[in-house]
Amino acid sequence: MEVDELLDTELEDEDILDLDLDTLVNPSTVRNDITLSEENTTDNQPAISPREISASIFRAYDIRGIVDETLDTDVAYRLGQAVGTVAKIKGNDSVVVGADGRLSSPELCAALVRGLRDSGSDVINIGTVPTPMVYFATNVTEAKSGIMITGSHNPSNYNGFKIVVDGNTLAGQEIQSLRQMIERNQFNSGNGALDDLDILGNYIEQITSDIAIGKPLKVVLDCGNGVAGVVAPKLIEALGCEVIPLYCEIDGRFPNHHPDPGKPENLKDLIDTVLAQQADIGLAFDGDGDRLGVVTNRGNIIWPDRLMMLFAKDVASRNPGADIIFDVKCSRRLAGLISNYGGRPIMWKTGHSLIKAKMRETGALLAGEMSGHIFFKERWFGFDDGIYSAARLLEILGLDERDADTLFEAFPDDISTPEINIKVTDESKFDIVSQLQQEANFADAEVITIDGIRADFDNGWGLVRASNTTPVLVLRFGADDEAALAQIQSRFKQALLAVAPDLKIPF
Repeated sequence: MEVDELLDTELEDEDILDLDLDTLVNPSTVRNDITLSEENTTDNQPAISPREISASIFRAYDIRGIVDETLDTDVAYRLGQAVGTVAKIKGNDSVVVGADGRLSSPELCAALVRGLRDSGSDVINIGTVPTPMVYFATNVTEAKSGIMITGSHNPSNYNGFKIVVDGNTLAGQEIQSLRQMIERNQFNSGNGALDDLDILGNYIEQITSDIAIGKPLKVVLDCGNGVAGVVAPKLIEALGCEVIPLYCEIDGRFPNHHPDPGKPENLKDLIDTVLAQQADIGLAFDGDGDRLGVVTNRGNIIWPDRLMMLFAKDVASRNPGADIIFDVKCSRRLAGLISNYGGRPIMWKTGHSLIKAKMRETGALLAGEMSGHIFFKERWFGFDDGIYSAARLLEILGLDERDADTLFEAFPDDISTPEINIKVTDESKFDIVSQLQQEANFADAEVITIDGIRADFDNGWGLVRASNTTPVLVLRFGADDEAALAQIQSRFKQALLAVAPDLKIPF
């Protein structure tokens, strides 16, 4: 197998994985300006022995764990060595590094940077920034690889890493390959440089040079004390809006509410402020700024699948026939609307890195997940960016005479449940879903099994999938009315209990 194919290949067993790692660290593949060693023996760091690390931190879409329990500076250092090694082999001499505002981020960042430099990679440090600005930097600088240190919307004692190598966000087996490298201490050795880069102005200028707001808007911004606070207020003000900041000061303890706009309880303060200030719109971001939550002028929450209806209409109006991707958790109404607008709807697996890979495959101009990750390829770079998505929403609002609530009322809606999580084990969750796919009888529905099992009926839909990041089954339902919703839930409950009788199902 060629080294260039390494990160594009889904490996299916340990022997193949071993072959890939042997190929990865074959001295003949290493660039001339660095040397290979099983233990890093540069002047900057003493030799260290191989170490087994917690497999639980290597997740489907990123690396994430509890600081000083499953994730520490030693793991960060070794991860830097591993990513630097792979980036070098892919022809990337430089790696961008950014970090969120968590209390543990500075020490993890310092260790990560040491590891990258000791692998021979040059580091471009862009400081405390939202995740989308790391992605942005890998698109506008010479560096095509980057690492964001972030715990996203996890509790404050968590942290982690989102990784881009050669323009691709790592996921699945690619992340597991890094774990194998770390456990074996199979790294390049070198002495990379370190440069600081302030990219905030470039990011804001790139957006404001393309987006204009057609009328004055009063906007409440809830950054949840996350790192979006360093850029979102400045950007929205630069677009000509009046900004009312809410929890825009970075505080890694998240003292006001959890930085997850996907949970209604975390939007309560935003709703109250929008109503009290008679604002035009309320916008909320998660801890690292790659997800967006929206509240209308009347205090109604606009969930991401309804937000995608608006964005799909906008993008398809300029790009007839454009592919538009959404994940399996989105409303059944979305696909029909995309078709009506002249786009081509594509349902895909949940996961920001999986969505980005599908966008590259299809050339899609827009994608979105129920979690609030929105990806614009039209006029942007195709990565998930809650802050840029907010600017695109304000652009649309500025061109429409209707207020936000009236604008979204025009789109069809189901009676739907929030995401329902049923606790299981990591060992059992995929087995339960596999059995359900084989044994459930939904003959009167369109059954989709790309990610779990989804059944689309004439009067509603239901979904069961295994979470790729936590030991839970994820369920969601929508229907024309309450009776249809209850009926669909009952059918899924019966099917689940038939394959897993001990499940505690909360409906």
